[in-house]
Amino acid sequence: MRNRILKSVLLLVLAVSLAMGALGSPALALTEEQRLLSEVWRIVDRAYVDSTFNHQNWWLVRQKALKQPISNREQTYVAIQKMLASLDDPFTRLLKPDQYRSLQTNTAGELTGVGLQITQDSPNSELRVIAPIEGSPAEKAGIKPRDRILKINGYPTAQLSLDEAAERMRGPMGSKVTLTIVSESGVTESGQKSVSPIMAEAQDITLVRDRISLNPVYAELHTQKDGTQIGYIRLSQFNANASTEVAHAIQTLESQGANAYVLDLRSNPGGLLQSGIEIARLWLAEGTVVYTVNRNGIQDSFEASGAALTDDPLVVLVNQGTASASEILAGALQDNGRAQLIGERTFGKGLIQSLFNLSDGSGLAVTIAKYETPNHHDINRQGIAPDVTVSLEPITRDELATPADRQYQAAVEVLTQGAVVAGAA
Repeated sequence: MRNRILKSVLLLVLAVSLAMGALGSPALALTEEQRLLSEVWRIVDRAYVDSTFNHQNWWLVRQKALKQPISNREQTYVAIQKMLASLDDPFTRLLKPDQYRSLQTNTAGELTGVGLQITQDSPNSELRVIAPIEGSPAEKAGIKPRDRILKINGYPTAQLSLDEAAERMRGPMGSKVTLTIVSESGVTESGQKSVSPIMAEAQDITLVRDRISLNPVYAELHTQKDGTQIGYIRLSQFNANASTEVAHAIQTLESQGANAYVLDLRSNPGGLLQSGIEIARLWLAEGTVVYTVNRNGIQDSFEASGAALTDDPLVVLVNQGTASASEILAGALQDNGRAQLIGERTFGKGLIQSLFNLSDGSGLAVTIAKYETPNHHDINRQGIAPDVTVSLEPITRDELATPADRQYQAAVEVLTQGAVVAGAA
């Protein structure tokens, strides 16, 4: 009996010793490549909006990823992309060093390429156009919001991530890129896609890359027959310069005698969240601008700062290309009763991403929250319905805010006559 107990104790000591040896073994130390993968995993683990991680055990995803043979940086990137793809969120993505630098340059107000803002409904799906940038080669070629990009230089976009697609569309000024585009019709008058949208035939469009001007604001004063002085401000995107430029435009128009405003957010694909909040504060004297909801359901709110630059009547123009930060601004002005929205239902992107620096110079975009309008409308995939629905046949950039622009004319009618426009939703 004593011998059996002694043997059991010895076996237990041996087992503990072996376990401690295994835990301290250099073989289990993470390599530099595995450390980068774990760095990405930790950021997502702490910040991602969905605490179920797309209904999967996120720890096991890490363990499985670390078991892959990873011997160089490119293999590490592939393993990270595969791990992130399991979230089924095209906006949570790895940005390789060159892609990360390019994104930072874009939001700073500079860009070279074809001038398209793009999205994916899900990983491994074709690209969809949010909006072309004003004055860009893409806009001049007639590419519209919600057009689908099937191929880039013959390569299927369903096999590319958002950033890989963007990289293929970038290139030296004067060089060419061919996009295979299909336009989607079958949109209802309310701006909602019909049950059976009609797909046009695909066509190849060759674009010449150019430097894209990202000065986001265009402003001018329009004098009406009744004497109303309408300050027209067109905002093309929310980059780092946007709030300063909009403030300058309002101040200039005020000094010129503006007593009503039209803010044109049509085909504005969004940009920096903080920029959208700051611009809302230029118009709102009080009230909530937006709520953000994280994985724990905790709501953070951003309020007006009491520093509105004008309280003159305001109409906001929106369409299917009005997205993200544009929808934050439009929703804030609509829900607070500060402005009427005229045009078409907006795009419906209500997710917020944050950028994280990685140790090797690459970056990680992570969906950290969703946003709700002041009246707690979740607009993701739904968009915002305008107060007055007015459809618009395609017009050129030079025809915006002219008699050819039915949506602008509807805004003028509301501002000058308080009229209810035919076709109101």
